[in-house]
Amino acid sequence: MEPILVYGHPAGSSMGLIAAFEWLGLPYRLCRVDMLGEMREPGYAQINARHETPALITPAGRPITETMAIAAWLAARDTDHRISYSPESAEADRMWQLLGFINTGFTGAFSPLWAALEMEPPNPVLQENLRIWGREGVMERHDKLEAITGNGPYLVGESPSLADAVLIGVARWLDFHEVADAQRWPKLAALRRRLETDPAVIFALAIENGETPVGSGSFKGHVALADVIKRYGRAAA
Repeated sequence: MEPILVYGHPAGSSMGLIAAFEWLGLPYRLCRVDMLGEMREPGYAQINARHETPALITPAGRPITETMAIAAWLAARDTDHRISYSPESAEADRMWQLLGFINTGFTGAFSPLWAALEMEPPNPVLQENLRIWGREGVMERHDKLEAITGNGPYLVGESPSLADAVLIGVARWLDFHEVADAQRWPKLAALRRRLETDPAVIFALAIENGETPVGSGSFKGHVALADVIKRYGRAAA
């Protein structure tokens, strides 16, 4: 069977991994999960005990969680180095370095903003403090990423890699949370514009929005979450 990427909506970080599958050209399926509803239900713990996305069901039927683990799974199958680099190369070192930073400190800086947005019951004072803290952290992490971003068209090399895929899934949160004008960070803004016009990213965004776009041909259709849980659910690590 094809691998199944379990992706979240709305505005899930996993959107970038859909683009990565498109760039890679490996046949795959998708499972759509409402992060504000289905993901929080007890049954979803059989796919990810932490109630998070993304997750990947391998062709062997084994669930893999965590973005870095899924990226490593994709890189191991990228024999033509379409979205990664030879493991012993300087480019591979840089890709994993940037990917690690984006997936940890950069992504994590948005956590207070999401906590404020989703807080139930509302606590206006705490929510405002979380927003102040979150905006400061997001801007500081953008400053750091801008400083280590090179002058090439993508984060590494002349074509998008897994690092770009993970970035584009998260970078749009800057606008969603109205933190600051993206042009404050010129290199990142230019990279975002380049990625946002890429056919694979356009396809991934359309999928996330519930549309039925035409992609590269690698996408083989959706699988219902209930079916994924029934067939592949377990006490996921």
